[in-house]
Amino acid sequence: MSSPEVATATAEAAVAPVTPAPAEPPRKDKPRSLWTDAWYELRRKPLFVISAIMITIFVLMAAFPWLFTSVSPTEADLNRSLTPPDFGAWFQFGKGGQFGYDLQGADVYARTIYGARASIVVGLSAVIGNMLLGGFFGILSGYLGGWTDALLARFGDIFLGLPFVLGALVILSTFAPVQSSPSAFRITSLVIVTFITLGWPSFARIMRAAVLSTKQLDFVHAAQALGARPGRIILRHVLPNAVAPMVVVGTITLGAYIGAEATLSFLGVGLREPVVSWGIMIGEARQLMEAAPYMMAFPAAFLAIAVLSFVMLGDAVRDALDPKLR
Repeated sequence: MSSPEVATATAEAAVAPVTPAPAEPPRKDKPRSLWTDAWYELRRKPLFVISAIMITIFVLMAAFPWLFTSVSPTEADLNRSLTPPDFGAWFQFGKGGQFGYDLQGADVYARTIYGARASIVVGLSAVIGNMLLGGFFGILSGYLGGWTDALLARFGDIFLGLPFVLGALVILSTFAPVQSSPSAFRITSLVIVTFITLGWPSFARIMRAAVLSTKQLDFVHAAQALGARPGRIILRHVLPNAVAPMVVVGTITLGAYIGAEATLSFLGVGLREPVVSWGIMIGEARQLMEAAPYMMAFPAAFLAIAVLSFVMLGDAVRDALDPKLR
């Protein structure tokens, strides 16, 4: 092709209309909520993954203990009294003896597995009760303010002034004396009620502080200006944005309540036989530390790991829910 033809083709290409590329449809990214962002952050944290796995194992132990052992925790044989652990029994599931036997000849491994149920039930029930009761009073105190806030604050101070362990000792010793033999359901319910009675003011204060900061936000003022009822504002706008601190504190407190239940059971005023719990096992083993240290070592290790797992989970959830800590 000659030079004039090349120049002509180039000029035609220059003046030819350029077909625009089809525009990409605008992306419709749905804004993520606080909980969605928190879950995205939690999945990337090894601390959360490890603690969640450990807690899942303990929950399975509490709900389905027969998946871990086929031996009854109440089955005893004095011929096996204080028999040390048999590590070869780990390869013979159902035989028992992995952790040895206690003074009565009961399998320590089976009792350790079944002991998770009482500890987790007490801790979880107490936390749920505290969140419901403390959250209710905290919302009323923070949203209504005025004399309602002052009255509820002074009422909560009465319970906050009681040391937790001392208050629990007084309540349990009064309503379930050591000399009596209350039923397993009664003493378990009494321990849960004691934890709720002494713990709800702390949850109420946390919820009150969260509500005070949330009700000053623009969308709450907008809902009030539109004439929304207080109940609707609390349920639709205030509560979803104020519950995050309660979840964090509740997760950490769950581990603390498991340790508190073991402490009270160790002192003889908490859970008692025929309930099987880690605290009872540790209390029974304190007189046999030299002869059978394994009786205390295994339930104490499970107790420490469970408490640590819930504390670690609470720390991970706190970091994920607080944007300043990311």
